Amino acid sequence: MFPNTENTTDWIGFLFIAIIVIIVISLFFRFVPVGLWVTAYFSGVKVSIGTLVGMRLRRVAPQDIIRPLIKATKAGLDIDINELEAHYLAGGDINQVINALIAAQRANIDLIFKQAAAIDLAGRNVFEAVQVSVNPKVIETPVIAAMAMNGIEVKARAKVTVRANIERLVGGAGEETIIARVGEGIVTTVGSAAKHTDVLENPDSISKTVLRKGLDSGTAFEILSIDIADIDVGRNIGASLQMEQAQADKNIAQAKAEERRSMAIAQEQEMIAEVQKMRARVVEAEAEVPLALAEAFRSGNIGVMDYYNMKNINADTKMRNSISGSTERESDQ
Repeated sequence: MFPNTENTTDWIGFLFIAIIVIIVISLFFRFVPVGLWVTAYFSGVKVSIGTLVGMRLRRVAPQDIIRPLIKATKAGLDIDINELEAHYLAGGDINQVINALIAAQRANIDLIFKQAAAIDLAGRNVFEAVQVSVNPKVIETPVIAAMAMNGIEVKARAKVTVRANIERLVGGAGEETIIARVGEGIVTTVGSAAKHTDVLENPDSISKTVLRKGLDSGTAFEILSIDIADIDVGRNIGASLQMEQAQADKNIAQAKAEERRSMAIAQEQEMIAEVQKMRARVVEAEAEVPLALAEAFRSGNIGVMDYYNMKNINADTKMRNSISGSTERESDQ
């Protein structure tokens, strides 16, 4: 017997229809977040299925909007779902904003959604800002070196207690500006002190002077106090500068003395050369004396006796010179 082909065809058709129905239902529940709508409904958040479908069409994840909205509703905040969706599309962090609004409400801080969203879009952590506004934050500066008027270096490290200023978070300067301004104030205060001991005896004078300058203007913080955590004595920069200047003056003087010595040596060598030149001329002149005597003999201008008398006079002169020279040596000894 052959199987009933009609029953087989009916089963295949029924199975095909069942698969299609399952696929349609799966796509429906995937595209329409019914579970999320049920959760929102029982949480007291009134949102329609059409709104959730519209979020899907606008490429917005409904759970990223509804869950923070449920949290805000449970905390007693009245926030429009359109504002949340707009902030999400702008690239903001909705969870961070809602957490900040809840924390501000608990701390009795006046913070509205638009202001919190603006702070979040400005790149600041709005939830941390609210926390710092409630619990002040301590900023520690690096070691700052300054020099008093007597040339002694003073090294100080300060702790700045600040509180976030919600109204100035957008457009206000950050912690780096606070640290730079406090450092500038410390350098100015130490530099105006006559002696470094004045600063060591009264370190609170630095805090008072720096606080009077209003360093928190234009920043996102309000400075509550500035405390000097550590202060030490550094190098004697004034003495070091004087030593370096003295060494430089010494090097200049030595260079000038060397220049003068070199010039004197050069002049001495020139004089020695000039003496040698004059001696050469004397030798040259002495070489002409015999020729002149010979010429005088030939011309009859001088006789033999005259020549001998001249030789005797020269010999007597040399003897006298030698005697006088030996006498001078004995007297020197």
